[in-house]
Amino acid sequence: MIEILITMAGIIGAGKSSLTKILARDLGSTPYFEPVKDNPVLPLFYKGNEIASKKRQEGDKNATNPYAFLLQIYFLNKRFKMIKQAMQDDNNVLDRSIYEDAIFMKMNADEGNATDTEWDVYSSLLANMMEELPYAAHKKRPDLMVMIDVNYDTMIQRIKKRGREFEQVDKDPSLEQYYRRLLKYYADWRDNYSESDLLVIDGNKYDFIGNLRDRDIVLNKIESRLVELGNLPADEYLKIRLRREPHG
Repeated sequence: MIEILITMAGIIGAGKSSLTKILARDLGSTPYFEPVKDNPVLPLFYKGNEIASKKRQEGDKNATNPYAFLLQIYFLNKRFKMIKQAMQDDNNVLDRSIYEDAIFMKMNADEGNATDTEWDVYSSLLANMMEELPYAAHKKRPDLMVMIDVNYDTMIQRIKKRGREFEQVDKDPSLEQYYRRLLKYYADWRDNYSESDLLVIDGNKYDFIGNLRDRDIVLNKIESRLVELGNLPADEYLKIRLRREPHG
């Protein structure tokens, strides 16, 4: 029996949810998706960013996004619950996890969208949650973290394609600067991640959503790494590969 916990990471629009669905189907795993459609705070956060940016342009250097802290606490709570549940089972793929949660709050604090006090409260809460995580589940960490690395152009193309109005740069031009900054924070996170083995997928090179050949390449990269780590038996990996239809 396969017993694997895989977590995805990547910036907005990288394709985490799509790859989670594809990989879970290939491995016969259970996919876990972060709730977005039913998130009452996310649209408020984007609007708050726009308001704070405008106020700073008008000279209010201390203007913050009143929803930044609320959004991160909302996400932190959801991600903690999700990974606890996933770690209690045996074979799961998460489209985002608690391990990259601090990226957003740190950037909001650095950029003035959240206060230093809010960052300190958030950091303390996150640290407490991470200490409790091994006691809440029988796994201490993911077996593999898969990061989908994309550049700004790829990110924007995918954001446009999925069509969430509050994420669109043409609706809110201040988002361009926000997204470009976020890409830098993700690059720093990628270079310093150490909670588990990390596999970086080039999301600019491989269109695993629309191109079946690229999809096979990406799946083979992930699954062969799991074999190397001892989480996926080689004979099971061969069966999974043979199950897939050939794509030319």
